[in-house]
Amino acid sequence: MTRRSEVTGPLHGYSERPPGFVLHERRKGLLRRSADSVLHCEALPLPKLAERYGTPLYVYSATAIRERLGAFENAFHDVPHTICYSVKANSNVSILRLLARAGCGFDVVSGGELERVLAADRRMATKIVFSGVGKSRDEMTAALKVGVLLFNVESESELWALAERATQLRTVASIALRVNPDVAADTHPYISTGLHKHKFGVPVGSARALYAKASGVRYLKVAGVSVHIGSQITDVAPFAEAVARVADIVRELRADGHRIDYVDTGGGLGIAYQEPELEFEEYVAKYARAVTTHLRGLKVHLLLEPGRAIVGPAGVLLTSVIYRKENDGKRFLVVDAAMNDLIRPALYGAYHEIVPVVRPGKSATGSSATKTEMVDVVGPVCESGDFFARDRELPRVEEGDLLAILDAGAYGMALASNYNTRPRPAEVLVSGKTVKIIRRREKVRELYSAEL
Repeated sequence: MTRRSEVTGPLHGYSERPPGFVLHERRKGLLRRSADSVLHCEALPLPKLAERYGTPLYVYSATAIRERLGAFENAFHDVPHTICYSVKANSNVSILRLLARAGCGFDVVSGGELERVLAADRRMATKIVFSGVGKSRDEMTAALKVGVLLFNVESESELWALAERATQLRTVASIALRVNPDVAADTHPYISTGLHKHKFGVPVGSARALYAKASGVRYLKVAGVSVHIGSQITDVAPFAEAVARVADIVRELRADGHRIDYVDTGGGLGIAYQEPELEFEEYVAKYARAVTTHLRGLKVHLLLEPGRAIVGPAGVLLTSVIYRKENDGKRFLVVDAAMNDLIRPALYGAYHEIVPVVRPGKSATGSSATKTEMVDVVGPVCESGDFFARDRELPRVEEGDLLAILDAGAYGMALASNYNTRPRPAEVLVSGKTVKIIRRREKVRELYSAEL
């Protein structure tokens, strides 16, 4: 029997992401004089998953998702709150079901996401916050019929469209205006949302008058204030600044006679893609202090919308090296995953740590079997932008070897496409020693079957 023991060292220089993805030793050779380290998802070795389900393959850790959600619950335990997971981060129905069973609510930004949550657990309707800058009237109708908790309204035109649909259905719509606090966040410009130049929200200076208008509509119920300043924000100071402005608005609105029960502080808490992640419980506790300090004494129910922070480090994209290639000294690893499977590096220039699934260890003499090289990790799509890493120093791997692209649980499969008529990957969810396929791999014929 092959003996395995947990390796305490990092994944290629950075901290491990327990309890989801860890390295375990695998002794090899007739006399077992050397040991390789094999990356596991919980108790299951990734090579076994690749052999069974093929690559590219998304692999998620159920334990990591539960524990990261638990860190949020613990951090906010002393204030009334609901964690409304941001469905856009990863919308797989099985993951939504896992979160629903753990008591989570949901933040949706489309009618499609609303249907996904209801498919996971229809009882979650009353724990859904409906956000988004361009809700259609049909989407509003669907949300009103199932009785969502709150609509985050982003413009006066949207407010009147919602009032029209609520009146037609004779159903009260609870609303919060998403105020734009004009707070800058240190993140990519594509995912910054809190400045006046962005398309999101209502300017702070206009919000009070719009609340007054809404309060006069029979089937609209003013219930809260919402704010969201962007995504992948790792400094908590902008959150504190935004919430401070929201707290002032709550006081003003209450002075005007409005009943404000909810403050929705949005999501946006980032993760450490490149640097070692702080102790997650400590990190979330720091975020909680920033968010709640200015709300003390207001007696509001806090709504939070984390997505990436819960599922990001809980997933990897597993890929096989198809070819090694060299052009005048420039080295490439051509893998079977591509930008259609994980677009973040091409879209944002985003960094994802990449590690060999099997990492050579030290021999019995103590010498290291690992050699490194500078490579570009690229996919098969016919775009120069189809890359996962450029000029990245990696341990040397050979054709047929497996690589794991880490922290791919958020905005990976959710942003995947069929560009170049490529079937999207399968997805599996691991819990301890068990694995469940939660999305089968697409077949090419399915990609054109709806075409006439």
